[in-house]
Amino acid sequence: MKKKNEISRSRREFLKNSSLAAAGFFIVPRHVLGRGFVAPSDKLNIAGIGVGGKGQSDLAGFAVSPNANVVVLCDVDDRQAVNSVKKFPNAKRYKDFREMLDKEHKHIDAVSVSTPDNVHAIAAVAAMQLGKHVYVQKPLTHDIYEARMLTEAAKRYKVVTQMGNQGASGDGVRQMQEWYQAGIIGDATSIYVWTNRPVWPQGMGTPKTQDEMPKELDWDLWLGPAQVQDYHKEYVPFSWRGFWAFGTGALGDMGCHLIDPAFKTVGLGYPTEVECSQVSIYEKMWTPVYYPESCPAASSIKLKFAGKDGKPDVKMYWMDGGIKPERPDELGPDEVFGDRDGNGVLIVGSKGKMMCGTYGADPKLLPTSRTQEVNIPKTLARVPEGHYVQWVNACIAGYGKMEVSSPFEYAGPLTETILMGNLALRSWNIQADKKFTGRKKLLWDAPNMKITNFDEANQFVKREYRKGWEVKF
Repeated sequence: MKKKNEISRSRREFLKNSSLAAAGFFIVPRHVLGRGFVAPSDKLNIAGIGVGGKGQSDLAGFAVSPNANVVVLCDVDDRQAVNSVKKFPNAKRYKDFREMLDKEHKHIDAVSVSTPDNVHAIAAVAAMQLGKHVYVQKPLTHDIYEARMLTEAAKRYKVVTQMGNQGASGDGVRQMQEWYQAGIIGDATSIYVWTNRPVWPQGMGTPKTQDEMPKELDWDLWLGPAQVQDYHKEYVPFSWRGFWAFGTGALGDMGCHLIDPAFKTVGLGYPTEVECSQVSIYEKMWTPVYYPESCPAASSIKLKFAGKDGKPDVKMYWMDGGIKPERPDELGPDEVFGDRDGNGVLIVGSKGKMMCGTYGADPKLLPTSRTQEVNIPKTLARVPEGHYVQWVNACIAGYGKMEVSSPFEYAGPLTETILMGNLALRSWNIQADKKFTGRKKLLWDAPNMKITNFDEANQFVKREYRKGWEVKF
């Protein structure tokens, strides 16, 4: 890998050469080339960082567009990259995204990041600093500080951004916004959000054994900015989600899909306070055990948002691990509450209620008979091309030319709200160690990103990066 001064020099040369090339390069209009022909100048050259699992489906989503061209694949695990390599056989391959960006920045326009959560922000900002458009899987970042920094970076570097909460481009979210803006349920006062996650192990602590390293995996690169620790097969490729070093638990996994419809519909901002409870493991009778390195088996979180423009404060209740809110009286005994997968959103207003499933799908007013009775005009544009192609089109159009459904200016505050719940869960463990008889309600100073009444909780606002993986936002 090049030294830092060499990388900086190559970037300066790239910018200079790009300017010179732009002065003498002629773009042939599409109509000259023939109807239906996509000129090379209209193609978006995409590099994928993390191309297995969700990364595989992300790249396939972009490839639906004739304007998308996947030219680089980067993954630390050759086993995970197999299917993407087959689908894009001409794409160049790398394991280290830093090396990939250094060597390929002249040949790519945009980057898709679908790594474990702890790598999202550093990979995204590295691409943004090179002027690349970015698509980042949910949750946007691993900690609150990173979310705030990416929100600001999107404006600073003037690139097109999109978070991978694809429901944000769905019709359901827009239907709920139209109902709410028409005053159908009045002003929101309470929001209930629940999920069947986790569907991976949580609440058990760090694995006790060290497993044999697969030859296809570069473990050091997989760790990224996380502190060095032994390889365990429990982490890769899926269950890393249940460990704070790498993932963000059930809330991080599903919060951006489920909280998004309510967040956007009601127009929420940063929360002002948070409190929580969680399910722990009992190794001895009446003696709960908390594992600070592992996300809880189940949790319940309450967030409060200050009312705007004279409207009431809004309380949001998150539940996971099998916990659900009370069924509303307006819902029939045999009707599905949320969706059939065990996820849902319920918004309670001063004049009525509405609910939906994952991604804002199948929105309904309560009682459900109202859904067909209420007929209001569509005021919000739909996204028939979908979340992925919308981003591709916006990248080709250029920064500020087209709207996207989940730009970092929106996705950042949404992600901060979700990570505030995780901050509360992690603070619970500290308070448990101190044998608190009750748990604190944490008060949040959003402009300064600080808990004002329990300073020890602030260690979870911004994490420490492993040496060699530091990043300046």
